[in-house]
Amino acid sequence: MPDQRTPAEQPPGTRDVPVHERRDGIDPLPELGLMSRQTPLVLIDAANTAERTWLAVGPDTVRAVLGDAERFSTRPPADTEADSRRLIQEGNLLQYDPPEHTRLRKMQAPEFTQRRMRRLEPLVEKIVDDHLDALERAGQPADLVRHFAQPIPALVGCVLLGIPRDDHAELARNLDLSRSDNRPREQRMAAGKAYMAYLIKFARSRRRHRGDDLISALIHDHGMDMSDAELAGTVATLLAPAILNVTGTLSLGVLALLQHPDQLALLRERDDLVDRAVEEMLRYTSVVSTASPRTALVDVPLAGEVVKAGDVVLCSLLGANRSGCPHAEDAFDITRENAGHVAFGHGIHHCLGAPLSRLTLRTAVHALLHRFPGLRLAVPVEDLRYKSPSGIYGVETLPVAW
Repeated sequence: MPDQRTPAEQPPGTRDVPVHERRDGIDPLPELGLMSRQTPLVLIDAANTAERTWLAVGPDTVRAVLGDAERFSTRPPADTEADSRRLIQEGNLLQYDPPEHTRLRKMQAPEFTQRRMRRLEPLVEKIVDDHLDALERAGQPADLVRHFAQPIPALVGCVLLGIPRDDHAELARNLDLSRSDNRPREQRMAAGKAYMAYLIKFARSRRRHRGDDLISALIHDHGMDMSDAELAGTVATLLAPAILNVTGTLSLGVLALLQHPDQLALLRERDDLVDRAVEEMLRYTSVVSTASPRTALVDVPLAGEVVKAGDVVLCSLLGANRSGCPHAEDAFDITRENAGHVAFGHGIHHCLGAPLSRLTLRTAVHALLHRFPGLRLAVPVEDLRYKSPSGIYGVETLPVAW
């Protein structure tokens, strides 16, 4: 059954979050669907910015903005172009425009080919099996987030990048703290600094001692063309989605299955549906509610309005994914042939690590349901607590039994 939690029962501060990011359990608020149908592009009040800010909610409008790198910049909004460039985190592909973006992406793309993913598949399977054992050892009820959804993507991401196993827990903890809106600002900033300081130290270490990992490959092929800061930024940009986004999608995706027993039974019966199920989980959960801001470089006619040069556009991935469903109702449907979602973004900034995320989700969901055919929630759904919707969304804990 759908989660009946009201927005007031979300984490502290949720009522101050704009409507396009607020949730009712997994679901967006009904107002978002209404906006998508009636006002796919609307001016909004945005804090801490002098620029006019638009919200794109309709699926066609969202794709039009995200797919237009010539007229919309992904650099951080600022008063001048020079100020915007100074705000860019080195190595963060999401903050670069061509040609800098093209240069960095070409360096990284070969590490995410289907061939590379096939090589990683046995390793991912082993990591998943180990954590299924850990989940079982934890006893019933067990927290699926703590013992399964969180450690698996963290370990997969760290192994891909060559980060030593002894450092995984602290690195993941600092990353989680730095992105948590439920923590004091000072604590978030300290965690973020510790996270980046570690990654710069790691990049320098990899220059001296290479291994069989993505960062070592980048150093081997492009080491003279990338600074330590660019390498650290590359690791940060790849690792955050690998951990936080996949953790959120895996935990909320399993929750969606448990709330839709007909879909859960169908997936248990038909292994061939696992790929479609993963795509539906990505669409339905949309753990990243809003894409990074785009700034118009010229006047752009869009959805019956004119976005002026210098205006900022926020693109609601949640709105596009949940309101742009071709079905009459936004049902959770693992048989959907073409989910057509933008959970990984769209255009030149489409998530580079999407193949690894799909591999991790597919392997984890398939193995979990086969190991625990009686998997079920161990608490009433209304007792669940969710992360702040203004960050990467997810459930704080997910007690399960089997």
